[in-house]
Amino acid sequence: MSSLIEQAAQRLEQLRQAGAEMPAAPVVQTIGAAQEPVNEPHSAFLSRRVEIDLEALAAAGIVSPYAPRSQIADQFRVIKRPLIRNAMGKGASSIAHGNLIMVTSALAGEGKTFTAINLAMSMTTELDYTVMLVDADVPRPSVMKVLGLPEGPGLLDLVIGESGDMSSMLLKTNIDKLTILPIGTPHARATELLASDAMVRLLDEMANRYPDRIIIFDSPPLLLTTEARVLASHMGQVVVVVQAGRTLQSEVRQALATIEACPVKLLLLNQARTGSKGGYGYGYGYGYGYGSGEQQQA
Repeated sequence: MSSLIEQAAQRLEQLRQAGAEMPAAPVVQTIGAAQEPVNEPHSAFLSRRVEIDLEALAAAGIVSPYAPRSQIADQFRVIKRPLIRNAMGKGASSIAHGNLIMVTSALAGEGKTFTAINLAMSMTTELDYTVMLVDADVPRPSVMKVLGLPEGPGLLDLVIGESGDMSSMLLKTNIDKLTILPIGTPHARATELLASDAMVRLLDEMANRYPDRIIIFDSPPLLLTTEARVLASHMGQVVVVVQAGRTLQSEVRQALATIEACPVKLLLLNQARTGSKGGYGYGYGYGYGYGSGEQQQA
């Protein structure tokens, strides 16, 4: 059975092929020099602008900030609330880099990219915060593909110093409060780059530059790569997606053990059967420290 993210990508492609009025490729424009930079007001560089096909994404099961209320949108409203409180320093305790949130899973195909995108989309509906979505899945980047956007320079290019300013690589979208940072140019030593002092400095800048910004990283699975474990060591919060009826409890425990240094972990049980008309959704558990988030079915 294909994963949620593959199903969403396939559905999106079917919708594009079926509708003549839909653009075959996203519309990409460079913001004019006379305009102000978007979400980077102190920078001399300007973000590129891209158009996300929101109707196609909504049809593929992804939250749209402009769509009518839905079950999945309501689920993500509940899921995001404790994450936002921690990100803004309003949780039970102060968390360093609480606004850096990594979404991962134990294994591939559990729906982490689907979750990361939905979480970012849901957070853009907040009145007081902006959102940056970072494609940090080095071995298998998927965010840009799912959103129908072109790949380009991004995170890895910033770490190796090929650009001195993040704004030149950020993509401003047609969702007012959402910017996207692609994974960037593939690099054979990606793990070492993510563990470098340059990465630490970059994440510190990302966390502290704008106090109203929440940054969501779509990372590789914890048990299949070393990049995810390295990235998790810099995060304030980690969301671990677990596919119901597939992932073994031992695998979940093993995945959690690799990120025990992270102060806050949220477990999401994806495709858990809900009580409404036999549908499927998310169950969630939340807590501080290793083993404190327990799987719960909604």
